[in-house]
Formats: sequence, C-alpha cells, structure tokens
Amino acid sequence: MVANFNPFVVYGHIPENLFCDREKESERLLSFLNNQQNVVLSAVRRMGKSKLIEHVFERPEIADNYITISIDILDTNSLGEFVFSLGNAVFDRVARKSAKLLKQFALTLKSIQASFGYDPIQNTPTFDIKLGELTQPVYTLKEIFDYLDKADKRCLVVIEEFQQITNYPEKNVEATLRTYMQQTRNVNFVFAGSQRRIMSEMFGSEKRPFYNSARGIDMDAIPLEVYMNFVQRLFRENGKDIETEAIAYVYDLFKGVTLYNQQIMNDAFAATPQNEKCDRPTVEVMVDNFVQENDKRIREILQFVSDNQKAVLYAICEDEPIKAITSGAFTKKHHLKSASSTQNAVKALLRADLITRHDDMYSVSDPLLDLWLKERV
Repeated sequence: MVANFNPFVVYGHIPENLFCDREKESERLLSFLNNQQNVVLSAVRRMGKSKLIEHVFERPEIADNYITISIDILDTNSLGEFVFSLGNAVFDRVARKSAKLLKQFALTLKSIQASFGYDPIQNTPTFDIKLGELTQPVYTLKEIFDYLDKADKRCLVVIEEFQQITNYPEKNVEATLRTYMQQTRNVNFVFAGSQRRIMSEMFGSEKRPFYNSARGIDMDAIPLEVYMNFVQRLFRENGKDIETEAIAYVYDLFKGVTLYNQQIMNDAFAATPQNEKCDRPTVEVMVDNFVQENDKRIREILQFVSDNQKAVLYAICEDEPIKAITSGAFTKKHHLKSASSTQNAVKALLRADLITRHDDMYSVSDPLLDLWLKERV
C-alpha cells in the first residue's frame, strides 16, 4: 500500500477498482461506439461525464481499435475558436503518431499551411497555429474532417459542453457542424453537455439540425445505496470505517453530484485515524470548510450578475424547486420588481447556467452554490 494513499480520487486517472458504478452507462456507451453510432451524453456539471468517457476509452475494445480525441469547448466563443481547439487536439492525438501522418496533416490543411514550420532534425512539419490565422474556419473544419477520414484507425471525437455552440455569433453553426460531421466516414462523435434542457432541444427537436443524429445517455446521480456501499468498502479496505448517516448526509446535501461527494469523502478519509470511524459531525465540518474554500470563487462569479438577477437567484434558492416563477405571489413574497423583470433575469441566469429548469421547475444548478446561497438567505 502506498503511504498516505487516499482511495477517493478527485482529479486525474481513476483506477478500475476505485471507479464507482456507472456499469449500465459504460456498457451502453461502449456498445453505441462499437457500432459506429454517435452519442449525446447529458448530465449536470460535475456528475462525472468526462470520467465515464475516460473509463470507457481505457477498455481494450476502444483503446486497441480507435484513436480518441477530446476537446472541451466551454470557454470558446466562436466557430473559429471551436476549430482552433479541434485542430490542436487532432494534431496532438493523430498527426504526432507518425511522420507520415504529420506530413499528411500539413498537406490536407491547405487553408492554414502558413502555420506549418519544418523540423530539419526530425524531417517533419511542425504546427504552430494562432487563432488569428483561422481566416476561413468553415473551410478549415472541412479539412480537419477530411484528414480524420484518412486516419489509419477509426476516430472517436468527444466534444464536451457541446451546448456552447448555441452561443456562437456566427449564423447556422449547428447546421454547418451537422453537415460536415454527417459527411465523415471514419469518425464518430460523443456530444457531452451539462445544460440538459439545451441539449434536449438540440437533439430532440425536429426543427434543429442535430435532430435524431445521436443515441442518448442521461447520467443521473449514482444511487445512494450503491455509493454508500462503495464508500464503506474503500474505508474498510484501508483499515477505517464511516457511518452510513455521514455518507447519506453528504449525498443529500450535494444532490448526489459525484465530484462533491468524492471531495468530501476524500477529506473525511484523510481526517479519520486508522482503526477509527468517521461520523456525521466530522463530515459536517468538512462540508463547512469546503464551502468556505470556494467563497472567493463564488463571489467572483456573482460579481458579473446584476442586482435584479441576484434577487431572483436568492428567491429561487429559498423556494426551490419553484414553478410559478412569474406569479404575483412569488414576486410579492421576495420583493421582486415585476413579473417581466423576473422573466428577463431567469433567461440570463439560465444562460449563465446558474439555475436550471427541469419539468418546468426551477432550481439552482450547482449544489455548492446552493449551499453558499442558503447560508445567506
């Protein structure tokens, strides 16, 4: 056993024996990809989408037969930035594999050939693209997919936070991407998104270009009983124990969100001496410390939220889940300006992913933010 080993992995690679559940989701994702189908994977943020994908991609059925490429587009604001991220990822994951693929990459991406240098020692092209050099992003996008079609293995491209493309200023971005993705012969896609309402509209509405173009997997919280057994097993295998009440308290508080559960269990494990049992008061301290640790980050996020939007956010936090959000009763109770101003605030909060709407009920998206707000309501 490694000294000071903590089995509750929060960041980095998760070994098979420390990966909790997701057996059904794993098998579905593996089956869809092995049968050349695209997948839309939806879950709230921090529920473990990326870790599930990594977990499946490590399976020999995928690792031995596919080239896997992943990009996270949450911080992109245009189609040009999307293409920039994809181009760099394809260069790192595909072109670098061999001198032949490198040269082919340089020859195929004619729209940005000026970005290629030459390494006389390795006798291969080098790639040093700058965002400003993407003057024809649509054409470059086509070239990237043309290049992937020539790869020596089938490619799997993961696009995380895919709903971000709906915020790009260019016209018809969804239709453009759908067209080129549909034309590829050697690529399948995993569209992962945390804003489930938007992802559902993108892939479920007949009026949208991506309608019916991918098989769906919705990731909900790991069942409490399953997670409880997982936590207790890891504690006991390492000479410690934890009360079921302590696990349930954390699970309920963070609404089953995997990353937060793991973070508190990591802290609880570290605080529990060998041959002793962790109790609820101990994890309550861990939760309080965790909320305090994130105080500055949350304040920085909220400084970009208007006073009216903050008032509505606090009101939702106090009454969640809430349906009649523009009713006179809700407006009067929380001293909001008007139904119309509340409606405008809700639209802005949804765009910022600070609140979510599910079955016409509104609530705060992030359980950690929810806890922080509740302390101040």
